[in-house]
Amino acid sequence: MIDFWLGGQHHFPVDVAAANAFEQAYGPCAPVFGELRAFLGRAVREMAEQGVDGFLVFGAGVPTMGNVHEVATEATVLYTDVDPVTIRLGQSILAGSDRAGYGFGDATDIGTIDPAQLHRFVPGWGRRPVGVVFLGLAAFLDDATLTRTLDELYAAAAPGSLLAVDFDTEELACHPQALAMMGPQFRMRPPAAFAPLLGRWAPTADGIVPVAEWRPDGPPARVPDAFHGVLATRAED
Repeated sequence: MIDFWLGGQHHFPVDVAAANAFEQAYGPCAPVFGELRAFLGRAVREMAEQGVDGFLVFGAGVPTMGNVHEVATEATVLYTDVDPVTIRLGQSILAGSDRAGYGFGDATDIGTIDPAQLHRFVPGWGRRPVGVVFLGLAAFLDDATLTRTLDELYAAAAPGSLLAVDFDTEELACHPQALAMMGPQFRMRPPAAFAPLLGRWAPTADGIVPVAEWRPDGPPARVPDAFHGVLATRAED
């Protein structure tokens, strides 16, 4: 669905149908997800400028349309997901790349990632700073699971590593039909709840702000305040 909203080519008719049904309940989604993808791009560029050259992406979805390997063009990237159809599609898309791979990985259990893939595409994992991308996942994890997961990532990553994460606001509450489509696991949170969930990860000076307002390239786009984003650092030991 997101690939469809971003104008990509890697989606199926069922995705288009689901996207259209959601838009009937919510409204246009392309501008909202376009801003979320733009936030990803700006966060990844900042990580690369800080010297990060290896990225681990959780809940990656379809690796196209401005995703990490297309932004950090000198870096290596491991995309992970739990959906077998998405993984196969991602592997097909990246088949010709020697910088990016795709494999199974449960965001709540880093031990599910193939060590050989992790070593190949994120060779500095645990030894030198890397970039961790954790977008589109927080809303589907309860507070306890999310804080545990982020703390385990903090413990596993080397000092100086950077984490990009987003949180869903309560904006969708104004659209009950669309909210119902997200399923019972979907969690909206007030902005005041975001920072405590990061645990030991420390937000950069930019703070946790609407994604359109995180280091915008120009005047911030006027879109619904659906997502807040943050770039956070793993402190030195």
